[in-house]
Amino acid sequence: MDKRYDSLNKEQKKAVLHTEGPLLILAGAGSGKTRVLTHRIAYLIEEKKVAPWNILAITFTNKAAKEMRERVDNLVGSGSEDIWVSTFHSTCVKILRRHIDKIGYDRYFTIYDTDDQKKLIRDCMKQLNVDPKQFKENSILSSISSAKDKLLTPKKFEKQAYEYRDQVVSKVYTMYQDRLKKNNALDFDDLLVKTVEVFRLCPDVLSYYQDKFKYIMVDEYQDTNHVQYIFVGLLASRYKNLCVVGDDDQSIYRFRGADISNILDFEKDFRNAEVIKLEQNYRSSKNILEAANQVISNNYGRKNKTLYTDNESGDLINYRCLQNEQAEAEFMAGEIIKGIESEGRDFKDYAILYRTNAQSRVIEERFILNNIPYKIVGGTSFYQRKEIKDILAYLKTINNSTDDIAVKRIINVPRRGIGTTTINKVENYAYNNDVNFFDALCEVSQIPNMTRSSKKVEAFTHFIRTLRVEMATMSLVDLTNEVIERTGYVKELEAEGTDEAHGRIDNIGELISKLTEYENNEEEPTLNGFLEEVALIADIDNYNEETNVVVLMTMHSAKGLEFPCVFISGMEDGLFPSYMSISSGQQEDIEEERRLCYVGITRAKQKLYLLGANSRMIRGMTQYNQVSRFIREINNELFDLEYTKPIQDMPNEKTSFRKNAHSFLKSNPYVVKKNANKMPAPGDFTLNYEVGDLVKHMKFGIGEVLAIQPGGADYEVTVNFPSAGVKKLMARLANLKKA
Repeated sequence: MDKRYDSLNKEQKKAVLHTEGPLLILAGAGSGKTRVLTHRIAYLIEEKKVAPWNILAITFTNKAAKEMRERVDNLVGSGSEDIWVSTFHSTCVKILRRHIDKIGYDRYFTIYDTDDQKKLIRDCMKQLNVDPKQFKENSILSSISSAKDKLLTPKKFEKQAYEYRDQVVSKVYTMYQDRLKKNNALDFDDLLVKTVEVFRLCPDVLSYYQDKFKYIMVDEYQDTNHVQYIFVGLLASRYKNLCVVGDDDQSIYRFRGADISNILDFEKDFRNAEVIKLEQNYRSSKNILEAANQVISNNYGRKNKTLYTDNESGDLINYRCLQNEQAEAEFMAGEIIKGIESEGRDFKDYAILYRTNAQSRVIEERFILNNIPYKIVGGTSFYQRKEIKDILAYLKTINNSTDDIAVKRIINVPRRGIGTTTINKVENYAYNNDVNFFDALCEVSQIPNMTRSSKKVEAFTHFIRTLRVEMATMSLVDLTNEVIERTGYVKELEAEGTDEAHGRIDNIGELISKLTEYENNEEEPTLNGFLEEVALIADIDNYNEETNVVVLMTMHSAKGLEFPCVFISGMEDGLFPSYMSISSGQQEDIEEERRLCYVGITRAKQKLYLLGANSRMIRGMTQYNQVSRFIREINNELFDLEYTKPIQDMPNEKTSFRKNAHSFLKSNPYVVKKNANKMPAPGDFTLNYEVGDLVKHMKFGIGEVLAIQPGGADYEVTVNFPSAGVKKLMARLANLKKA
């Protein structure tokens, strides 16, 4: 046996060598599960002589799949390209492209993103006269998604719709699904639902894939929902060589339909299952890991395990309860600046985690003031930007003109004189004649009262049909450039001449670069393949660890990532854990929040900051929250308690911190490090301006210096900018120049 397996620890090696029958690997945070999975694949091929094409490895994100693919390629070498390493959705798309015609769809189906789904839901609500004020599209879409997760078809959903709201949702769901099929489109839930449908209705297809995938590995099994559970179960039912890897302590996606019982009950589903625990953590310091263990140990619905590490104890955990959210953001900015200037760190070493996206605003504002570069992960995706959606809609229409959502998006973009009245008449004609929207456009001469706009509509349909013919002799890049040129899309933006318009032009250029990259990397690039790849990209897939910026994200988005230094903002009852989880009275709600806290804590490798605020503005109202119960679950000795108050005012060190934290912090709203008020002037840094001078800032323009005071290794300069108001900036980072 290859000596490289000797580099694994005892439990890791045991998991690699156990190849036959069901296996549950309980992999704690930072325990090297990807290493185990990739070595297990290599062992199957090299030592057990399993054919690469008989192995399926499934994970949840493209980012994780890409990392696993790269590691497998390095370990296995030649032949590794025949192993299926992909996400659930990508795996299902591959299967459906070959077999979805067996259940009445065309193989060249479109995949709808959330924005497309919402537009279709709105159309259905309009047709059914459903009041959007009474029934929100997001709520209806969520109910439909939940139904699909449970494999409830529209007919099954209708049978159990006893409440009035459910009856309304049932009508929308039925029409929504009919419209999807008419548009030859699937939403993300359908990718799994329709694959299971193919397996159940076509035993020969299921049998083929059962024989093909004799060895199946599923990562992040704790995050699987019911339909994913059924999908995996069907594939593995013949050979039962199913290896699932996960951590019930990191199950944080119940709101998406994830069912923690899938991992907790694995031994019940597979009676002879082997269970192996990976409890050695290679990521975090002992203090960080101990805090994580202390928090998660308060959950009852979990499998017993305790992470340990051979790493050093490291820094104590830095807990601070600041006056408000502004002070919290200012503290984070100050610590990052200090780390950059005094500790030799990079911006990319830092991550700011929070419970809700709304918390990012104050942090962003403070970072802009301090010239701290940052990136929000989980914000507006590149592929959700208007100009990108517009160009992609043209490509979708050329590829699949039955996609009503795409056609409607671009019929008058850029403006070609086809107004709302015309679109409504065509839409009604399509509905009454049971044809799709594009076909109705092609029959515009038969629609009454359309004489004025019929020529414009005919020009549009001729344009699409022409490109559909010409694309056979074009590259995808040339096709896209042709769309941009003939529509005048970029020319219109150039004529607009604003910074925003130039930014949109740059984004379109980036899309061309993506197309070029796709064509260079694929042996047989197709428009359908490119649109499929784009549809399956999540925002987290675009995160680049090497970009030197501070990362801001929710704790849900941070799953699977790690950083040297982590700030967790908003450690207050009512915010984290959330008010809804506290008020629900359900133990499982608090336990999910606690698992989320555990995930957040275990993202940190070296430094962990847990931050709260004495008061916080939420939805326009100032709230005063208690210290988070998760803080109170961590023992006092793990915290760095250097306060400005005299020692007798601090909690007795023999008394548990969790019992005294709130009362102490309530009387001490400003909690900062000792001697923080002594700010020595930097000795190697001088300013060429003084109070009263005019200075220039790259963003805010020219302003007058109102005050200058030492701030650690920098100067804090207060400047009044006519265009932006009074700002406090760190001179060195702001790069202020005398005007």
